[in-house]
Amino acid sequence: MNKVLIKLIIPEIDECFDIFIPINEILWKVKKMLVKSVSDLTLKSLDTSKNYILINKNTLEIYQNNIQISNTDIENGTEILLLSAK
Repeated sequence: MNKVLIKLIIPEIDECFDIFIPINEILWKVKKMLVKSVSDLTLKSLDTSKNYILINKNTLEIYQNNIQISNTDIENGTEILLLSAK
């Protein structure tokens, strides 16, 4: 298994998606891919020039950009918030 199924919640556009993400990638790459994918999938696009953070909905852990997904608590069914950072 090299992917996990997460529930991505984006309050900014009031949408959520079930998305497979690779566990062998660095978080900042996955985050960039998620922002681009959401922008492509919805009529309400996200501003790709903004900085975004990923937060575990249940533990409120903010994931650091330079960590590999496999070294986090992200697993199948994890609910992740995608929020714009100011």
